[in-house]
Amino acid sequence: MIRPMAYVLALLALLTLTACSAPPPSSSDDVQRLATEIQRLGPDVDPQEAQRAASIAYAYTAQLAQEYQITDPPLIHNTKVNRGTRPRGLCWHWAEDIERRLKQENFRTLTLHRAIANADNPFRIDHSTAIISGSGETMYEGIVLDPWRYGGVLFWSPLAEDTRYDWVPREVVLKKRRQEQVARLKPYTGG
Repeated sequence: MIRPMAYVLALLALLTLTACSAPPPSSSDDVQRLATEIQRLGPDVDPQEAQRAASIAYAYTAQLAQEYQITDPPLIHNTKVNRGTRPRGLCWHWAEDIERRLKQENFRTLTLHRAIANADNPFRIDHSTAIISGSGETMYEGIVLDPWRYGGVLFWSPLAEDTRYDWVPREVVLKKRRQEQVARLKPYTGG
């Protein structure tokens, strides 16, 4: 009985220590892998734009992690933001901020999108992200840029390979929510 309890306590101590650490820095290999994947989005993607987008995605994620005061896993950090003890860091903050920063580059051969997952799932919280694709392509041909998922460490993946979430265009989700709000406001006409 004591031995299993010791394992549980050791595990809790380890989780506590790792939860309080800052996200690890990215390497030039990480940036280059993302740049290569962005370049593969299509033959018209400018290699310099791909490199710049990858560099910014990693550097800005690190900057935001400091600004958001990330010291915990995402759901714990969300609680702190919602309680007002952290300034930002909900998934939609990450998505909004990284999209805004990348749009400042005025890419000619890349397009940015926003997406939401779990909007129709009452058992899971909504999750927002930014997606980058080749110019003129839909988000479904793009790469998910998700700094929230691992608490300030940039996760990226071609959308088709990101099986953890079922991404829907943000504008589709918001339109549906507006329609639902309007429907709730309509007066009752039954008899």
